[in-house]
Amino acid sequence: MNDQTPLAGIRVADFSRVLAGPLATMTLADLGADVVKVERPGAGDDTRQWGPPWSPHGSSYFACVNRSKRSIALDLRDPDDLAVARSLVAEADVVVENFLTGTMDRLGLGYEELARTNPGLVWCSVTGFGSGRGAALPGYDFVVQALGGLMSITGDPAAEPSKVGVAVVDVLTGKDAVIGILAALHERSRSGRGQRIEVDLLSSLLGSLVNQASAYLTTGDAPDRLANRHPSIAPYETLRCADGSIAVACGNDGQFARLCRVLDRPALAGDTRFATNPARVAHREALVAELEGALAAGPVADWVERLTAVGVAAGAVNDIGAALDLAASLGLEPTVVLGDGHPEQVRHPITWSRSPLRRPTPPPALGEHTSDVRARHEEHP
Repeated sequence: MNDQTPLAGIRVADFSRVLAGPLATMTLADLGADVVKVERPGAGDDTRQWGPPWSPHGSSYFACVNRSKRSIALDLRDPDDLAVARSLVAEADVVVENFLTGTMDRLGLGYEELARTNPGLVWCSVTGFGSGRGAALPGYDFVVQALGGLMSITGDPAAEPSKVGVAVVDVLTGKDAVIGILAALHERSRSGRGQRIEVDLLSSLLGSLVNQASAYLTTGDAPDRLANRHPSIAPYETLRCADGSIAVACGNDGQFARLCRVLDRPALAGDTRFATNPARVAHREALVAELEGALAAGPVADWVERLTAVGVAAGAVNDIGAALDLAASLGLEPTVVLGDGHPEQVRHPITWSRSPLRRPTPPPALGEHTSDVRARHEEHP
């Protein structure tokens, strides 16, 4: 492992499964941490069985958040395996777990007990609804999207509420976990002491509602679904062209004026209904009719080129393949090669001016590193 990576020398014991916790620990692995993933013998992480799609190496779902880790299969009900787990945690810098609240304590792997002998330990618990009154509630992303209000503002107002097309709450929670872990490690460099941190899906979702939550707290009125429209900005939505839809975002009056010039409708920028953003929001239906009437004269690609040239944010509604192609065309190098017949993966999203990232390794087979890890921890109980 490259000892110049940002987290070189940090050891992580990963007791998490599914998405939020494994995403957090994979991010730490990308940054150079040594991550040992503890899995159930014979079954492993739940997502090993989630498919299709499958690659020759297994579930693509499992693969997306488990690269660059080592896997050890331990039955935590077995005294010998439990002793290995305790040794693993005893020398870890970071533990990440998402068991039901109290499970790790019952196993003798709880933070309070282990911090007595490993006071620098940073312990991150990932829960659905916290460790208090919501501790017994199962925390699946889809249900949290519903309970947390996200579905109520997502989708067409004429249709039923909709989830987002990816497990975005798990992703947000995983990123919050990384923020908390890195901050705790930084604080440890001053105090010499670790601490327990907790993230939960519901709080991460509520924290991500930003302007929508602020609107509710300001007015007492719950926002509604607006399909692709923005509640406070216009135009900021998809608009129909001759051959499809284009996403257009005008964040200020100057951008709107440039949009009008490109559409050969300069008078719209001076129309009292559209001259300011509040006016455009108030008269959105009339505005959309005017804009779509002009956009109908040409295809999406032509409008994107012309609008982008004058600094108006506009784009086609890409699928994921086209999105990756776009990133590649911009020199963003969106994927990494793992080798050994494994499919490419989306790369770690941060670039660094000086610190190298670790070279990614394929997601581990279940228990692939059990012998090596056991040997170390049976010798050093």
